[in-house]
Amino acid sequence: MSLVRNVGTIGGLTALSRVFGFVRDMLVARVLGAGMAADAFQLAFVLPNTFRRLFAEGAFSVAFVPMYTRTLAGEGGENAADKFASDVLAVFIWVLLGFSALAMLVMPGIVWLLASEYQSVPGKFELAVTLSRITFPYLGLVSLVAMLSGLLNAHSKFAPGAFVPVLLNVVLITGIVTGYFMREAGGTDVTVAWVQAIAVAAAGLTQLLYMAWATRKAGVRLKITAPHFTPEVKRLAMLILPATFGAGVYQISQFVDTFFATSLAQGSLTLLKYADRLNQMPLGIVGIALGTAILPMLARHIQTGDAREAQRLQTNAVEMATLLTLPAAAALAICAPAFVTAFFVGGKMTQANGAIMADIVIALVAGLPSYVLVKVFQPAFFSREDTRTPVWVSAGALIVNIGVNILVVPRFGIVGLAAATAFTSTLNVLTLYTILQIRGWFHFTGKLGGRIGRQLIATAAMSAVLISLMPLMASRYGGNVIEKIWSLGALCGAGLFVFFGVAYVTGALDKDLLAQLRRRRPKQAS
Repeated sequence: MSLVRNVGTIGGLTALSRVFGFVRDMLVARVLGAGMAADAFQLAFVLPNTFRRLFAEGAFSVAFVPMYTRTLAGEGGENAADKFASDVLAVFIWVLLGFSALAMLVMPGIVWLLASEYQSVPGKFELAVTLSRITFPYLGLVSLVAMLSGLLNAHSKFAPGAFVPVLLNVVLITGIVTGYFMREAGGTDVTVAWVQAIAVAAAGLTQLLYMAWATRKAGVRLKITAPHFTPEVKRLAMLILPATFGAGVYQISQFVDTFFATSLAQGSLTLLKYADRLNQMPLGIVGIALGTAILPMLARHIQTGDAREAQRLQTNAVEMATLLTLPAAAALAICAPAFVTAFFVGGKMTQANGAIMADIVIALVAGLPSYVLVKVFQPAFFSREDTRTPVWVSAGALIVNIGVNILVVPRFGIVGLAAATAFTSTLNVLTLYTILQIRGWFHFTGKLGGRIGRQLIATAAMSAVLISLMPLMASRYGGNVIEKIWSLGALCGAGLFVFFGVAYVTGALDKDLLAQLRRRRPKQAS
């Protein structure tokens, strides 16, 4: 299966998840607004979610998938790969249980480190601790989900892992609706937050059950045995330790952002997370899809010594990343007030909250291409089992991020914090590329540069159209459902038409990649 089709499969299902995620956040924004209960729940959700991205989908996946792929392609085949995965699972379960139990025990200290300012609001700190303890088991459950997803990815079965986030959002939507009716029956905003926290843990269990079924259906046979630290498991552990930090400065910086956001006015953390939802739409669909698809494919090329195919694969990935993120970043920045008003403002979410959120979106999406390109460049290191280099790069970027936040947050508040994240993510990806170029693992070609230049021309043409259209429908973005749909539909339709029209005329679209999209998938050998 080609990179394009893999990305299409993962991206399509991720897009479905993002739609459900949007519905979820729209409901939560209107039901809870940006008050005390909303902030407490956001912190409780940030903790397991960030650990999930850092450990399970980050460090563990980038270390485990290449080793599993190599074992699968080796002399032992399926049997050896299943044994390796079973050995890892036997150890992984106990690590997750121990870490989760410890975190829940010291949760007051964790919340204090990230949000000591919550103590200034009566009951807010205590609520955040309680909700965090309820949600934290989600980390262990979803970490097992990530492992099973990695197994299936190595077998070129990307759909189950891409679909499983939909289940999270469906369960959380059920939770917010249930909480709303409980509040109407005599509860409070705290009641809604409690129900949402319980729904997070329930969602993790639902996801694990689904992935266990999908893994069994795919013919992968895992056995839960007594833990044994085999040489392969020890090697995996040695790769995971540095990758825990190097898997992504974007994830690690979430804790830094949370710390600074909770020191600002009440509601700042909530507004930042809702703004990031808009940023996560293209990031999740494109970035996660590319990163997930490229790692096992790149690992196979590296193992066979096919440097030419590795270069071609990464070139295609960079081109696809910029083709989709450059116009997405420009469109989100220009149309941020329209999207925020239409999706989030209403109920307990005020127009003033929406104006701040729009500014945060503009600052965040300035780094959107970088957030995605990191997902393209890091697999070049991970597929060679080099998890140390991204550690040092991430460490440097994180130090810069903290320094920039100290300078800009007191002056520019939550918008400055978002801009600092975009800046340091760009610094991170430029550093990674420079190292790849020096080592000869990937180089930027003139053909790729020309293609990106044409993409920028198409993006500029689209931006001009959107800037001219935005004021014409300003009164419609906050209107009834029909007005919202047709006004946003007009913006999106015009933007897409102009961008892809100009891109086609200027040659920004690679006709070979388009041919791959049109080509039918070959049938799997039985």
